[in-house]
Amino acid sequence: MKSESLARLFDARNAFQEPVTLWITAGIAVALTVIPLIIWLLSAAGKVNSKLRAELLLRYYSWLVIIPVLIVPVLLGAFWTIVGISLLSLFCYREYARATGLVREKWVSLLVVLGIILLTLATLDHWYRFFLALPSLTVAAIIAFAILQDRPQGYIQRVALAVFGYLLFGVCLGHLGYLANDTHYRPLIVLVFLAVELNDVFAFCCGKTLGRQKLCPNTSPNKTVAGAVGALVLTTLLVVVLGRFVFAGTVLASLPHLLGLGALISVAGQFGDLTLSSIKRDLGIKDMAATIPGHGGLLDRFDSVLLAAPVVFHYVNYFVGVGENQPPFVFTSLLGMGPR
Repeated sequence: MKSESLARLFDARNAFQEPVTLWITAGIAVALTVIPLIIWLLSAAGKVNSKLRAELLLRYYSWLVIIPVLIVPVLLGAFWTIVGISLLSLFCYREYARATGLVREKWVSLLVVLGIILLTLATLDHWYRFFLALPSLTVAAIIAFAILQDRPQGYIQRVALAVFGYLLFGVCLGHLGYLANDTHYRPLIVLVFLAVELNDVFAFCCGKTLGRQKLCPNTSPNKTVAGAVGALVLTTLLVVVLGRFVFAGTVLASLPHLLGLGALISVAGQFGDLTLSSIKRDLGIKDMAATIPGHGGLLDRFDSVLLAAPVVFHYVNYFVGVGENQPPFVFTSLLGMGPR
């Protein structure tokens, strides 16, 4: 294995090689320190009742666990980042399969899990052409092998559910993992997580203070047009400010490109949130699971990143490339199996 691949995959000593990674991480740590004080002040001023205060604190305590689980693998190395995102994909699919009843279709679900694992292996290997081929090949396999069960009744439903789940939780999230093949993946992935999560916060705050007209009342009754517009403006500004450092020295550091990226992250994040809301409304459930206290399931917390991940990947890949300066076929070349 070449030294640059080894360093990117496993060397945690480069965690803060780029100052912006340290700045964002430190900023998050400061925010986690200040938030309890803000909640206490709002409660003392009578702006927050005891029930809401308890709910906010519960969510805060959950974030004390979620944030290290997200950030630590990114700091440790690309290998742990890719594996961590793959596990997130698998657990998200598990919640989805249980909620939709697809978990009962063991062979179809097995193909989805196998497809996610193969995407992970292609990502770890930095085998981009295989990564691009896998979505269509896995979908074809699901369509074909489901026939062998010889159960025409319900065929469309189980195949459609499996393909939808694989594309949403495997392929879309898989693009976030593939960003780790870039030399500067740490600040980029941290920026994506920060932007999509704050996008939700901005939409909530703007909606509560300025919102009147509902955005999609049948899908998500609490979301407003003002909240969506406010999130769009504030998230775009956040990406413009931080993106100048994340993409320093590249064409993406220019204002027009950062405005475009920020707007895309905000819009894709909000549609990801609405996508999961539509799924839950269709199923007649409030949360996909009860994995995270105060948040619901993993899908309820990370729905916004589902559509944002491929949008960010292809935007960055189109203008500056992803991992083009890193050796491909990291592991297959060691086995003499890589393309020639």
